Amino acid sequence: MDSRGLVAADHNHARPSRWAQRRALWVGLVANAGLMVGEAVAGLAFRSLALLADAVHLLTDVSGLAIALLALRLIERPATPRHSFGLERAEVLAAQANGVILLGASAWVFYEAARRLAHPVHVAGGGVLAVATVGLVVNVGSAWLLGRVRGRSLNMRGAWLHLGADALGSLGAMVAAVIILGWDIHRSDPAISLLIGALVLWAAWRLLRDTTHVLLEAAPRGMDPEAVAHALSEEDGVLSVHHLHLWSVASDLPALSAHVVLAADTSMHEAQLKADHLKALLAEGFGIEHATLELECHEHPAAEHGE
Repeated sequence: MDSRGLVAADHNHARPSRWAQRRALWVGLVANAGLMVGEAVAGLAFRSLALLADAVHLLTDVSGLAIALLALRLIERPATPRHSFGLERAEVLAAQANGVILLGASAWVFYEAARRLAHPVHVAGGGVLAVATVGLVVNVGSAWLLGRVRGRSLNMRGAWLHLGADALGSLGAMVAAVIILGWDIHRSDPAISLLIGALVLWAAWRLLRDTTHVLLEAAPRGMDPEAVAHALSEEDGVLSVHHLHLWSVASDLPALSAHVVLAADTSMHEAQLKADHLKALLAEGFGIEHATLELECHEHPAAEHGE
């Protein structure tokens, strides 16, 4: 397989069905709303910070999943003269909002855990273990469902990260409960909560980094603009490629514009066929289905200087 074939294997992904994504989000939203209420009540009853921290994070999940659902509705709106790409980038804004919510949740966990490490609170380990086990099942199931349909969407990735972090939170609460039951060490509850908060903080930072990358219109991660330009320039009849711009309209929708210099004796009909061929190459080899190519019959002076 040549290098172009290897690139195709990496980038030619079909976008998952919006209907399947919406269904998965609704399932996760309902399941986590019910679990949130149960963990909040149990956390207060058993005096467990790990459960309360997980309940607070579940609150961010519910709001995050609601934001993701709203973004999907906006994405489905048709393009207009004013919004020629539609509202595709709404999913990036939703993912960024989810990242901010995750930051806030981790800050609260850090504060409360530090306070309880200084002043330990008695925790009912048996009750925490039972509730956390149920929470782990719900979170893993919801995360698995979203993972199947998230594709490369940052919006779906943000929702999936919420659920994945909650699964870790439930697992952490189970570990704390076992330590309390086995060794009567009640500081294990806030100590585990600190680890959960650190994992949530890491997930939030990565999500904010990637959404900012898209909003600044950087080249899609894992896609080399020089490799794209080289693939175009290697085609028969193409003399050079310049003014190539590669960005993401949405996290799973790369776009490209470029000037392509063709041989001087190329007819208009041949140029049109060549453009169609180059666009097919971009779609099949790099997953770029939105490409704008300006065809030229001689070198542009600015191209000589790499502009």
